[in-house]
Amino acid sequence: MQKTTTFLMFTGDQCGKAKEAIYFYTWLFKNSEVKHIEYFKAGEPGGKEGDVKHATFTLAEQEYMAIDSAMGHNFSFTPSVSIYVRCDNEEEIEMLFDKLSDSGSVMMPLGSYGFSKKFGWLADKYGLSWQLNLEI
Repeated sequence: MQKTTTFLMFTGDQCGKAKEAIYFYTWLFKNSEVKHIEYFKAGEPGGKEGDVKHATFTLAEQEYMAIDSAMGHNFSFTPSVSIYVRCDNEEEIEMLFDKLSDSGSVMMPLGSYGFSKKFGWLADKYGLSWQLNLEI
């Protein structure tokens, strides 16, 4: 059976922060876990010692993968692709918005925008874009 998995590449200034981000995200979301992290070894091509070579984790039971890439890419995360989160209640959307936007940037503050009673859009401190929507 074919399935898709979101793959996060931490590059540029974010390279070396994949492990920190993974543990932050799995701490924030219920039903989340780190399944596996493999690290680059000293002298191994493709990365610096201790950087994430490959990781799998789940957020709210959805699988993700992540790596650190020191390859000098001319790109990073962009708001044109976001992780969309359906929140069950006010407390959840407020908490997630506060924690994810801390040291990040807010593109749309929590508010009513016609298409939603409460919606917010932000980039976290790693540059990853999140759209949060209250589903009631």
